[in-house]
Order: sequence, then structure tokens, then C-alpha cells
Amino acid sequence: MADKILQINFRYSVSPDEYTAAVTDMADDFAAVDGLKWKVWIMNEKRREAGGIYLFNNQASLDAFLEGPLAAAVTSHPALVDFSVRQFDVMPDITAITRGPV
Repeated sequence: MADKILQINFRYSVSPDEYTAAVTDMADDFAAVDGLKWKVWIMNEKRREAGGIYLFNNQASLDAFLEGPLAAAVTSHPALVDFSVRQFDVMPDITAITRGPV
């Protein structure tokens, strides 16, 4: 099966330092997700937006993450709102030309 990209964006209502501290505590939990090759953490402090770009081994591992307790903890957190959750197929041949980490 082909690699899958998951992009999750949201707004946060705490200070950037509070947000960073909270997600730093969760990094090991994300690192342990079955089928997750990597996650890039993203933040725009001025707009109080954050999220992540994830690379999963396949659709099944992506779906298991979205249906699991870690995703539920994030999406139900009271300091996080306006979620955008999008899934994409990876275009490996073209990505290799531009040195994408897939």
C-alpha cells in the first residue's frame, strides 16, 4: 500500500509557550503511534494556529490513528478549535526529485 499524508490544522487559545509545553509532553505518544513514519509539528504564533503533517505507512494506520485515543484527546481539547483534517496520497516519484522524506 502507498504512504498517506495526514494534515491537521487548528487554532489554539493558550499562549504559544503553553501550547509548546503541552505538545512537548505528547511527543513521545505520537512517536509511538503504529504505522506513523514521522510527524512535522507546525505553528504560526501570530495567528495562533498549529497542527501537524504526518506520514503514515498506509490508509489502515492513518485510520487507526484518527479513530484512536490520541487523536480523540487532541480534537476534544478545550483550548483547540477550528480543526481541519485532510488526507492525501503521496506522489513518490515526483517527491523523490525534490528530496521529500518519503
